[in-house]
Amino acid sequence: MRLIPRAVVIGAIFACAVAGQPAGVNYDEAKVPAYQLPEILRRADGGMVDTAAQWDERRTEILKLFEDQVYGSAPDAPLGMRFSVLEQDAGALGGRARRKQVRVDFAGTEGGPGMEILLYTPSAAEGPVPVFVGLNFGGNHTVHADPAIRFSTRWMRSGEGVVENRATEETRGRSAGRWPVERILERGYGLATVYCGDLDPDFDDGFRNGVHQLAPPRTPSDWGTIAAWAWGLSRALDYLSTDALVEASRIAVMGHSRLGKTALWAGARDTRFAMVISNDSGCGGAALSRRRFGETVERINTRFPHWFAGNFKAYNDSEDKLPVDQHMLLALVAPRPLYVASAEDDAWADPKGEFLSALHAGAAYELLGQKGLGVSEMPAVNEPVMQRVGYHIRSGTHDVTAYDWDRYLDFADKHFKRD
Repeated sequence: MRLIPRAVVIGAIFACAVAGQPAGVNYDEAKVPAYQLPEILRRADGGMVDTAAQWDERRTEILKLFEDQVYGSAPDAPLGMRFSVLEQDAGALGGRARRKQVRVDFAGTEGGPGMEILLYTPSAAEGPVPVFVGLNFGGNHTVHADPAIRFSTRWMRSGEGVVENRATEETRGRSAGRWPVERILERGYGLATVYCGDLDPDFDDGFRNGVHQLAPPRTPSDWGTIAAWAWGLSRALDYLSTDALVEASRIAVMGHSRLGKTALWAGARDTRFAMVISNDSGCGGAALSRRRFGETVERINTRFPHWFAGNFKAYNDSEDKLPVDQHMLLALVAPRPLYVASAEDDAWADPKGEFLSALHAGAAYELLGQKGLGVSEMPAVNEPVMQRVGYHIRSGTHDVTAYDWDRYLDFADKHFKRD
């Protein structure tokens, strides 16, 4: 694999900074302030973590800091949660897939908080298969044009085909380019997805709707929307672990953009996820906050005040006071496989900050006997690196593409393939 100097890559990336972003956003690498990252392996009492046996204690310490200061603490799985199969077809997609649609009632009663899972597995599989699970932005019916997918009637963010915050039939299959279902099935994997709005609508409603009804936030360290979405991914995992078509020990959680932040937090909290994948997750996801490049803590808290715990707002324009940074979030995935992806023309998400976060997370992987990224410089565009931690920066903009998915499937082959 050919490596090119970091400065060349960064210069190319940020010459393509997204037009129309707010004034005053820094896209100049020379203006990144000097910063010092908190040490992953230094405990709160100042001592160093020297052995794998000491990692569990340090991991708990870091996790608690993120819960208190960034995402907010979520409740445990609710008692009495119920799964109901709403529809299934062993010959879906022209016989290529088994399709199943499952309702999850969190409180065990109809009409209360809940979500619907869409699950495809390859019909040719002779046993349970590894599965990718992730949240979608517009309803399960948007991930494929399959007319049998149940149509979401939940609140939707404004967009093409959305009228008065409700989806129309025009949105069916609209996001299929981000969810290459047939390609995933051909490679021997399943795909499960849930509409994020089933869990919490993506607007600042004072946490009156969605799963926050189960445990309304009362303090600045209680769960925000990203924590609620991540909680829902764990509830999807609860179901998938019971399905005979799914290999429960090989479930990868994947997300893009704000749902990439969510996938990282879900994978950090819930070690049952066997692989964690972040696609263009940026600030509050994989990118280092202290770089103040592209989107910053202040901007994200101002525009999306519901995403994080109330305590996170104390770090607006004060990132250096954070007791954590995002390399520590990625370290919480160790020693499980972790993949971080960036896009060349997505300066808002700070690709260099995403790469550096993955690089520095390697301290935890190495402590636990695994190789991190295996490189110290950003790889060239479209030249991925894949050790226990994987990374690529692809050509293009803020999106999930066929290129991204092919790399995730390659990474899964590397770490999920049985002898």
